[in-house]
Amino acid sequence: MRIRIFQHVPFEGPAAIAEWAESKGHTLEYTRFYDNDPLPAASDLDMLVVMGGPMGVYDTDEFPWIRNEIAFITDAVESGKPVLGVCLGSQLLAAALGADVYPNREKEIGWFPVTFHAEWAPASLVVFHWHGDTFDLPEGAQLLAESPVTKHQAFQFGQNAVGLQFHLEVTTESMEGMIKACGHDLEPGDWVQNAEELRDGLPHARETKATLFRLLDRLAQNAVH
Repeated sequence: MRIRIFQHVPFEGPAAIAEWAESKGHTLEYTRFYDNDPLPAASDLDMLVVMGGPMGVYDTDEFPWIRNEIAFITDAVESGKPVLGVCLGSQLLAAALGADVYPNREKEIGWFPVTFHAEWAPASLVVFHWHGDTFDLPEGAQLLAESPVTKHQAFQFGQNAVGLQFHLEVTTESMEGMIKACGHDLEPGDWVQNAEELRDGLPHARETKATLFRLLDRLAQNAVH
């Protein structure tokens, strides 16, 4: 299966998603918007994974490719291809489905629990967050996860599209990349941990990766070949 990774910044790649793909014998191909890569042909992918980044869905003046990316995501969902959006990717997916994206009432950065409403996930799980925006639930979507500070943490649209506001894919390397690039976000707050606390939470990544792999297995079953 050919999995297309939409990557917005060098330090937010697929991380544990790449481990899953390798274990299943799938091929990863990249569209790196920070390198001005063109969008692929729709026929060049079986599954789409849209990664995160510090920009916002509404930053189209600074990042004009966002509009075309959203249109591509809309087409991918409508064509029935599996689509996974992570953090910014979930916000782009929500926008592609017609929902509003806007700044959350608080930044949420660190290891905090979410409540899941999904059979592939435990009822409660401590996951890694790094986001300042949130979104309305797209019309017709099912809420999959929530937390005290962010009502819409994850959603599913149809059988093939899932958005995750948090980072189930986090690894030591991917976290260190975020800390290095975006450490200025770690200002004291009720829902913001410091770098030491972020690193101390890494043992949670074993269970978040297992949950991610179950989700990816389900999405892959819906791949269009």
